Amino acid sequence: MYLVDANVLIEAKNRYYAFDIAPGFWAWLDHAHTQGTVFSIERVRDEVRQGDDELAEWAKTHHDFFYPIDQQTTSFFAPLSTWAQSHEFTKAALDGFSSDAADYLLVAFAAAHKCTVVTHETAGSGSRKRVKIPDACQALGVAWVSTFEMLRRTGTRLALDSTSA
Repeated sequence: MYLVDANVLIEAKNRYYAFDIAPGFWAWLDHAHTQGTVFSIERVRDEVRQGDDELAEWAKTHHDFFYPIDQQTTSFFAPLSTWAQSHEFTKAALDGFSSDAADYLLVAFAAAHKCTVVTHETAGSGSRKRVKIPDACQALGVAWVSTFEMLRRTGTRLALDSTSA
């Protein structure tokens, strides 16, 4: 199962899978979700709904794509916090990560439910100013991939519709 970060949806909407030029990506998300392959969490929904755009509308009409945080997820809060505090992150980085931020919840949910996180972030930046999702995933033994790797691993092909050529 793939758990999608907000930056995946935002970047897709803003760039290479914009709703008007790549509706197949959004249709694939619907299909993959129906198959139990791809989803996200409610906090990600809250982030993308802050905009006044097509992605916010999509999030409003795809309520079931976004799962709530459950008791199983909360059992990973302590190990995740302990890991983050054991590194040399700034107080602002720790506060931003461990508050009700989507990144923290996403990693905990993925650990609890054995999901692969899909994000555009990269590991090992060495920055003390921000806790990165891949580094947190690695600390909890959670796999992470890019959007394109998720598409490859699921055998997805986004083909040109012959009626639009």
